[in-house]
Amino acid sequence: MSDLAIGIDIGGTKVAGGVLDEQGAIVARARRDTPHRSKSPDVVEDTIVGVIEDLLGQTAREDVVAVGVGAAGWVSADRATILFAPHLSWRNEPLQERLSTRVPVPVYVDNDANAAGWAEHRFGAGRGETHLMMITLGTGIGGALVMDGQVQRGRYGVAGEYGHMMVVPGGHRCECGNRGCWEQYASGNALVREARSLLLANSPVAHDLLERLGGEDQSLTGPVITEAAQDGDQTCVELIADIGRWLGTGLANLAAAFDPGSFVIGGGVSAAGDLLLGPARETFARELTGRGYRPMAQILQASLGNEAGLIGAADLARTEVLTTS
Repeated sequence: MSDLAIGIDIGGTKVAGGVLDEQGAIVARARRDTPHRSKSPDVVEDTIVGVIEDLLGQTAREDVVAVGVGAAGWVSADRATILFAPHLSWRNEPLQERLSTRVPVPVYVDNDANAAGWAEHRFGAGRGETHLMMITLGTGIGGALVMDGQVQRGRYGVAGEYGHMMVVPGGHRCECGNRGCWEQYASGNALVREARSLLLANSPVAHDLLERLGGEDQSLTGPVITEAAQDGDQTCVELIADIGRWLGTGLANLAAAFDPGSFVIGGGVSAAGDLLLGPARETFARELTGRGYRPMAQILQASLGNEAGLIGAADLARTEVLTTS
């Protein structure tokens, strides 16, 4: 087995990794928690190196040609520096350089949504699509654009921040400092906020949800709302449909700007499936500019789940090595 690559996915509390073969299959896995949920750059770096060493120990080291690291944050266009990571203490962190002094194979750093988009383009729901746009719906919204076999990172490497398009001027305050950003209406945080507002108002339509929570509204999460909707809770069905409609509005805006052939929707909120995507498709079809006179992009559910970032980071790094060697 040759031309293997290691992919690393950095989370807020853990670092997960895998060894990927040329067909996109993960042949070895490793995971370590970040000690005490540390945000220290040195501690996270040590954890990354530990996972890489675990993986190198599970395979023939000479077969591994590259390591790709996916991180939630802004990554420079040369894939060397993390300019800003909101959940880690990384500001202009030269992560590629620091890891390269400790890892015996080439290292590349990428935004986690870019990595997930690449994975879905190469091995997942968007396989074969020449103009693919990935939208990741989690606590916020991330994204990636893959056109003609290339991830489009922008001039400075920070393209794909679609969640911060303004869709409601003067709307909900966003963590980015602006108001009315798309992710304030079509994300996991938005879903939980709207459900919690019903619980706090002691709305009778939320009694079944409160009972599911054992009377403790602080345990409310997006997956709980999704599970309730899938079990037939009509209020939760409506809450997810509202998120879906906002998703469709944003996709129509993106289609006007980029004209992709397919949107692939990933992230934790996408687990709602057609409860989310059905309303999104209806709204998209109703609001798309030029509707009726142009082909419409597909709206697809991502197929690679939580491992998309890991898979994409590995394959992007391998592609970089093999095309420049």
